[in-house]
Amino acid sequence: MKLALYPETPVGSIPIETNGIHLVRPVELKKLEKVLGKCPQCRDVSMSKSCFKRLPHKSRKLFEKYGIRVEVESKRGRAIAVPLEKMVKVIELRKDYQSLREIERLTDVPKSTVHYLVNYAHRDKIKKGDTTIYLK
Repeated sequence: MKLALYPETPVGSIPIETNGIHLVRPVELKKLEKVLGKCPQCRDVSMSKSCFKRLPHKSRKLFEKYGIRVEVESKRGRAIAVPLEKMVKVIELRKDYQSLREIERLTDVPKSTVHYLVNYAHRDKIKKGDTTIYLK
């Protein structure tokens, strides 16, 4: 599971089984050390190009010390706030030739969101409560 890490994210809320982190903004070195100490399975860190430029050199050295691969990538757009179970149900109903309005009525997902999920969404990231989870 890849988790989005903000500077204000509490370390206690990060699951131990996290195997990847996406830095939304640069995080201070002490917090990074705590997070990497808590998540021994973490092997990948991704961030945007601007975040990489603003990341201190000591933080980059810390990633090298722990043997973590740093990726500079772009994940544009807002995370989809529809639960994963509802996404699967929407796609299954559409495969069963249900109309968009019928799917909207059955699942309580707005029609425009249903249309987006079925036709355009690459579903790179989803929102689970207050945390953003990046899918591979």
